[in-house]
Amino acid sequence: MNQEQIKNYRQEAHQHLTQELLPFWETRCVDKENGGFITHFDKHGNDSGEDEKSLIAQTRTVFTFSSAHRAGYGDGRFAEIARHGVDFLLNKMWDQEHGGFFWLMDRKGNGKIDEKIVYGHSFAIYSLSEYTLATGDPRGLEYAEKVFDLLQIFAVDTYYGGYFEMFHRNWTLKGPGPAGGDRKTLDAHMHLLEAFTTLYEASGKEIHRRKLLEMIELLINRIMHPEYGTGIPQFWADWTVAPQIKFDIVWGWDRFSEDGLKSAAEDNTSYGHNVEFAWLLMHALDTLGIPYDDYREQLLKSYNHAVEHGIDWEFGGVYVEGSHAGEVYDREKEFWQQAEVLIGMLDAYHEFKNEKYMQAYHATHRFVFDHMIAHEVGEWKPLLTRQGESIWTHMSHSWKVNYHSVRAMVQSIVRLDKLLASQK
Repeated sequence: MNQEQIKNYRQEAHQHLTQELLPFWETRCVDKENGGFITHFDKHGNDSGEDEKSLIAQTRTVFTFSSAHRAGYGDGRFAEIARHGVDFLLNKMWDQEHGGFFWLMDRKGNGKIDEKIVYGHSFAIYSLSEYTLATGDPRGLEYAEKVFDLLQIFAVDTYYGGYFEMFHRNWTLKGPGPAGGDRKTLDAHMHLLEAFTTLYEASGKEIHRRKLLEMIELLINRIMHPEYGTGIPQFWADWTVAPQIKFDIVWGWDRFSEDGLKSAAEDNTSYGHNVEFAWLLMHALDTLGIPYDDYREQLLKSYNHAVEHGIDWEFGGVYVEGSHAGEVYDREKEFWQQAEVLIGMLDAYHEFKNEKYMQAYHATHRFVFDHMIAHEVGEWKPLLTRQGESIWTHMSHSWKVNYHSVRAMVQSIVRLDKLLASQK
């Protein structure tokens, strides 16, 4: 890969980040009347009016502006926007009686769903730790540590390991099935990996280091497929594979059949998750000071499975999911998988020097910039056909905000700069 091509990728990413993506959010999301962020926008970028503020969207937006400020963007404005979001989280969404954050509020900050969901709390740890790293405001780390401690008290499965995920307001475990109290997921544990990484970076505490190491071993030895090294979505408490179902109040509501069961419910893996896990693992190892060689086999399995089965070499981009052995089930193109593959393939190329990873990056980069970004609006389209035609058209809702798109651009630029520096 020549320097000129890498410079072109960087220029496109930087222009999109600074002229389209960050301005889209800076000019729209701050709720000056009620606090927190407005996070629902239609295909034209207009407020679509949903009367909700979710823990996932509020924390992800805090992360977005904190990380953008930490990376040197915004001339200080983004630190203030992040602080605005933290104020809402701590003043409105924190449960003063039982601890933890409520799952869903209305726009004014009145409760709508008071349950405690570990997925949301992983992003609370992640975003609040990033906020303190970015701004120096100690409140972020203070509350990130409070959430971490609550998870150790109430959510840890002390018998089989890992974390239960779905709780009532007072941290009693919810029931089985769609309530989710009898399941563990790749999704929540992978996001706890990134959360614990950033928490340890912010705190330097031995307990956070230990729990991060524990999470890495759990993901590799329990959650990744023993043969293919690919992520398995759902498990029973004892880590036997469970059929992937839709939960009552959280993610996945838009990608399941009416009976709430995933097709190929016990044999499906997400190419986006696998690559995201690999680059998050590399980042965790960097933070811990552990060499990649210790986990080389897992990293190569994660990256190679996506390159061999997940990349659409004809139309570009990355497919949604397929079997562990390689058959592709869903050839649509969803925004977040593209975002994670952009970061991961740059990491894979930088570390392993194999040209196929740069080719995979190119195929995904071109698909994103030519089809997925709504340049006239500034954000990414959520879901496209294999060929790049829109299926869904909204720019944002609780599950499709700014975290994947902004992080992909910020982190891609960091990695493209590393590649440019290494070629001098």
